[in-house]
Amino acid sequence: MGVRGGAVARPRARCLVLAAAGLAAGGASCRDRGPDHGGTLAAIRARGELTWGADVQGGEPYVYEDPAQPSHVIGFEVDIMAAVARRLGVRSRMVQYSWPTLVPSLERGDFDVIANGLEATTERRARILLSEPYFVYAETLTVRTDSTVRSVFDLAGQRVATLNQTYAYDILRMLYGEAVKVYDGNEEPYRDLELGRSDAVLLDNIIADRYGCTPQHPALKCLPYDAARGVYVIGIRKADPELKAAIDAALAAMRADGELERILRAARLWDARQTEALPAEGHATGQTRTLDGEMVVQFLEAAWVTLELSGLAFLLAVPIGVALAVARSYGAGPVRQAARLYIELFRGTPVLLQLFVLYYGLASLVNLGPMQAAVLGLGLNYAAYEAEVYRGALLAIPRGQSEAARALGLGPAQTLRHVLLPQALRLALPPMTNDFVSLLKDSSLVSVITVIELTKRMTIAAVDMRGWLVPGMLCAAMYLALSFPLSELARRLERRLARDQRPLAL
Repeated sequence: MGVRGGAVARPRARCLVLAAAGLAAGGASCRDRGPDHGGTLAAIRARGELTWGADVQGGEPYVYEDPAQPSHVIGFEVDIMAAVARRLGVRSRMVQYSWPTLVPSLERGDFDVIANGLEATTERRARILLSEPYFVYAETLTVRTDSTVRSVFDLAGQRVATLNQTYAYDILRMLYGEAVKVYDGNEEPYRDLELGRSDAVLLDNIIADRYGCTPQHPALKCLPYDAARGVYVIGIRKADPELKAAIDAALAAMRADGELERILRAARLWDARQTEALPAEGHATGQTRTLDGEMVVQFLEAAWVTLELSGLAFLLAVPIGVALAVARSYGAGPVRQAARLYIELFRGTPVLLQLFVLYYGLASLVNLGPMQAAVLGLGLNYAAYEAEVYRGALLAIPRGQSEAARALGLGPAQTLRHVLLPQALRLALPPMTNDFVSLLKDSSLVSVITVIELTKRMTIAAVDMRGWLVPGMLCAAMYLALSFPLSELARRLERRLARDQRPLAL
């Protein structure tokens, strides 16, 4: 049986238990016992199951949830892997991992192989084994119907979008450097193109046909010429040549008896490219990058973006938070309820969802740029948290302060402005500083709307360097360099405000 009837699950739960036991005993981890250093084919046949990593976010027609039964996954790669597993005498099971982590997760031994639109490139072949192809794709350039662009060579000075860690991304970076908008989903690049936020999208023809040039996007057109061609393959660990040979044999048999063609035709993917000569292996990025001065400069630029959007968002959050705190503490009934509704709405929903709604959901009403949406989304979200900080500070002021103000003839507005708010802000300064540090780190979420901040720069560098440790440590060091002064400021404020600063009584 294939994956079509099985649920999406993460593997190796038992492995984690064994690893914990091994660590507790001071012995070897599960990876020392597992198939990470060869022998995967024998392990697959012993357990009767082939596990393969993929990302459901890739959507139709690759791997996606069955609308009739969302707990199951379907797609042409599900069918291909089910057929491969059947020819190996086992069943198949897809495991969900995010696309950027598929290769490192394969190397870790989290699953047996990768099958998720994995493009054959010389860079990937240097890192993992690649099977024989199971599909030939073409890079398709999509533009607006009124565009004068005719090829990828007409894109100088244009805003070009694509997906991260794809051959299309490699091509665009080779031609135009870092001036590329990077997305994580299939639909978003074409929506931004239609809204005028970008000028072209370069992606595989499968994606362009299903997400770009569709009746849902009448303002877009796909150029008829292939910008490049490539092939999809199954990724296998370097230590498993016997598994590669078995998978290659299974794919060859599927080609010979027509099963591969039937699967592709059922998914409406069979075309003339599948019977023509295979294209040359993709190679657009050159040699693997190392940590050099240029990369450090890129990290510094990304750190500045992080600091800039965090600062602007907090400048927005503070006045809105003060207004909400005052409204909830001293406003009339409807005003208090409206302030509470705002606070609960923004605290009770993920900031990631709020960013998607602002940037994509409201795009037909308000066409915000990525930085604008990022600042607004983080600012509105943190305003809800700041409101509760200020409200707590207002409630901490002794009632006698208000009574003394009234005795001096101050009205309610004057009392609030000249007596209560200054004291409340003084009490709220330390938690405000802590919130800014949290905002600095939460700014990493804005990469979903194409802002290349510090964390996104780290993921791009990790792909270029073929490793996560060095860029991860550099990213952590820069976050620490940004947040430590603020943490130190909060500590000093707390120490200072803890002292009794009242003047001595006469």
